[in-house]
Amino acid sequence: MLMLSKVGVILRILIDADGCPVVDNTIKIAKKHKIEVIILCDTSHVFEREGAETIMVSKGADSVDFKLVNMTKQGDIVITQDYGLAAMCLAKKTIPINQNGLIYTNENIDMLLLARHNSKMVRKAGGRLRGPAKRTNEQDIAFDKTLNMVIERIKNESI
Repeated sequence: MLMLSKVGVILRILIDADGCPVVDNTIKIAKKHKIEVIILCDTSHVFEREGAETIMVSKGADSVDFKLVNMTKQGDIVITQDYGLAAMCLAKKTIPINQNGLIYTNENIDMLLLARHNSKMVRKAGGRLRGPAKRTNEQDIAFDKTLNMVIERIKNESI
């Protein structure tokens, strides 16, 4: 664990692991910075990784999301590709990051939620949308760069 300030702030990284392609990247970076990692998943996924605590919750709609949000503290880093979860995390003053290195902010979350809603309406009307492209090495590099940058920024602001 990393102590960041004189008032005892402890930086943690929480991962919404269901469908997350950067679990191992996150653990590797956190280990380098001596930061606690907590992986959250439901019973239909198994995510036991050395260097991280795994919390498994009952399978159910948004069960992982609600457990994660209830666990977060101001300043935690949250790794998720779920816009709804990212919005809840922003309200709790955490730093949500997606698997491609996008930092969710109060400035971009409304647009992302609207795009998600519009896509849902297209699908509901019988339309089809293209799925995500195959993950690239460049996306992993962008994620790693962003996570390292956020950690360094937090460390520098907390000294």
